[in-house]
Amino acid sequence: MQRAAQRDVRVQTDQRAKRLRRALVCAAAVPAVLITAACSSDSGDSKAKGGDEASAQQSAGGSGKPSASASPTVQAAAYKKLPDACAVLTKKTLGDLVPKGSDSAKKGNSDDPSTRASCAWNSLDNNGVKGSQFRWLNVSLLRFDSDTARGSGDAQAHTYYSRQLRDAQGVDGAKDVKATPLSGTGAEATTVRYDLKKKEGLFKQQTVVARVENVVVTLDYNGAGLAGEKTPAAGDLTKAAEKALREAVASVSKANGEGSGQSSDSKGSASPSRAASKSASASPSKSASKAPSAGASASKSSAAKN
Repeated sequence: MQRAAQRDVRVQTDQRAKRLRRALVCAAAVPAVLITAACSSDSGDSKAKGGDEASAQQSAGGSGKPSASASPTVQAAAYKKLPDACAVLTKKTLGDLVPKGSDSAKKGNSDDPSTRASCAWNSLDNNGVKGSQFRWLNVSLLRFDSDTARGSGDAQAHTYYSRQLRDAQGVDGAKDVKATPLSGTGAEATTVRYDLKKKEGLFKQQTVVARVENVVVTLDYNGAGLAGEKTPAAGDLTKAAEKALREAVASVSKANGEGSGQSSDSKGSASPSRAASKSASASPSKSASKAPSAGASASKSSAAKN
């Protein structure tokens, strides 16, 4: 019995020893598992965080880059409409320029009066056997809108202004051509005058062109003494034409809500659109005055008509 009891004690002791070893082994294994799990968890988090940060940077960088296809812009045109061409001159002015034809206004055809307009008058003061005095007057207005393809309205108007001057100086048969810059009228203005001999007599032609912001005003005025009547003085005709041009320029400003336009024009500045005219025409106007370009299709037509 004693031996059996001893065996039972040994068995119990061995069993307790085995359980202790297993516990120790498990205890030693648990930290390794925890460490492995923790490392695995940290690695996944860092990857996720790194991925989130990268995507955030890409998103921020993408939104921060300027658009390469941004549409170009141009300065808006100062004037949006034109006045009635047949109403740009006062009765008194018409009485001075075309004394026998102030009511003979003939409006030109236009598909869009807000962009292109013109009006013409003629006067014949018949003195019987002493001959007669003839006068012809034409006012044309052309407005340019700003466009991303063609540029600002001011720049386009300057180009057309220069062409009008070139054409006026290039009329076939013109003699004693003179071009003189005209101050105090819009952003830039020039007077071109010359003599034109026709079968009816000697015609004194005045073409006065002005640019006021994005609008070009061209005034053609000629006079002649017919059938023995005395030829009018070119200086008088020029003075009258320049006065009429100032009225026409003021009418453009007034039609666009700029008042009479006289206050700025009288100082020789670029009337209504201040900064616009300075930026668009400062340099071109100098070249225009040195090498005026005379364009008046109207002046050519006037020569043809007369």
